[in-house]
Amino acid sequence: MRRFHTLQSPDSFRVLTFRRGDTVFLAEGSCRGIVGTFLTFRDDDPKWADVFQRNSAVCSHPVEWLQHMPN
Repeated sequence: MRRFHTLQSPDSFRVLTFRRGDTVFLAEGSCRGIVGTFLTFRDDDPKWADVFQRNSAVCSHPVEWLQHMPN
């Protein structure tokens, strides 16, 4: 029996993945290794997130590059 999985809506992905205040790091991209605090998903493009970096800058990065910091 074949089962077809429905894709989650972007809203449910957003809720389950990152929340304001989560400590995250960039696991991919040119800024790999940067640690920061997750702020919010971009209103104009929910595949991007604003991150408050430790150098006090707020930068936008693709959500797929972010990972939670291990405890």
